[in-house]
Amino acid sequence: MAQGRISSDRLVPRPSGQILGRPLKRAFFARSVHEVAPDLVGATLLVNGVGGIIVEVEAYHHTDPAAHSFRGPTPRNKVMFGPPGFTYVYRSYGIHWCVNFVCEKEGSASAVLIRALRPTHGIPAMRRRRGLHDERSLCSGPGKLTEALGITDVHSGLPLDGAPIALHAPPHKPDIVAGVRVGITKAIELPWRYGLKDSKFLSKPF
Repeated sequence: MAQGRISSDRLVPRPSGQILGRPLKRAFFARSVHEVAPDLVGATLLVNGVGGIIVEVEAYHHTDPAAHSFRGPTPRNKVMFGPPGFTYVYRSYGIHWCVNFVCEKEGSASAVLIRALRPTHGIPAMRRRRGLHDERSLCSGPGKLTEALGITDVHSGLPLDGAPIALHAPPHKPDIVAGVRVGITKAIELPWRYGLKDSKFLSKPF
């Protein structure tokens, strides 16, 4: 995994004392979705300065019947068929927005769903948007975190290495666990869900 290659001279200190790793560029996503997904655990995602540490993700490959791209391009999923390093935002069950990061070469249409964050930046804004105080509940699910970060369909198709999005690699190699994905009805046996071991901010325990 890529986290172990982060050198200490590229870490970015923050006034809060939190250390951010190097900014991730679009080239980071031009790899197998199964390599990118675990490498995102421990990374920090910020949207207009609000966000936190990614603690849970799921990988979706274009050969996977649970992937939105499985049956080919549509107006909704066309960004998945484009180059890597861009966001794909969709509405789940007509209720919640979900944010994904497009991976692999152009045309592959594979992506990583961001499922949960540990809030670290802009927590007052998250609480206002979510209408609750408990930090553990602010971003413990794909729909919760998009609401907390203010992500909607207007953010779909944006580059992951430019404003308003900032994405920083993990400053240290995290302890990662894997398991089956949740909330789907197809390919439910695939162990393509990755998370930060023993995190209190997961959407669901492993």
